[in-house]
Amino acid sequence: MAIKTVAHINLRGNARAALEFYQSVFGGDLVAVSYRDAHSVEDPDQADQLSWGQVTSSSGFQIMAYDVQSSKLWDQGSNAFFVSVRGTDAKEIEDYWGRLSADATISAPLAPAAWSPLYGMLTDQFGVTWVLDVAVEYNH
Repeated sequence: MAIKTVAHINLRGNARAALEFYQSVFGGDLVAVSYRDAHSVEDPDQADQLSWGQVTSSSGFQIMAYDVQSSKLWDQGSNAFFVSVRGTDAKEIEDYWGRLSADATISAPLAPAAWSPLYGMLTDQFGVTWVLDVAVEYNH
């Protein structure tokens, strides 16, 4: 049996916009299922919000997101999680960084680090913190 771990982002009212943005950054296919589509509308004003969505690209990128309904508690918190994008091609990481950094707050500019030829951290316009780096073998 094989498994994989996929980041699933919980947002409030802007999951579709976030997934559309991530698709513009990483490419791939977007699937979006609204509460209306899923026949699970609690509040008519939220019928077109996402009960589930994902972006999947041929490069291996995958992320899921949904809109937490207003009837449920939700607090994005501080530093609750980071989404890490690791690759072996510096140009590919630079390209993702260039697109992902639109309207973002940069915590660490994309630059060489002691553990990686390129490393950077930013918080995007949706409040999600991303870490991008070029992966290298770890020597004990």
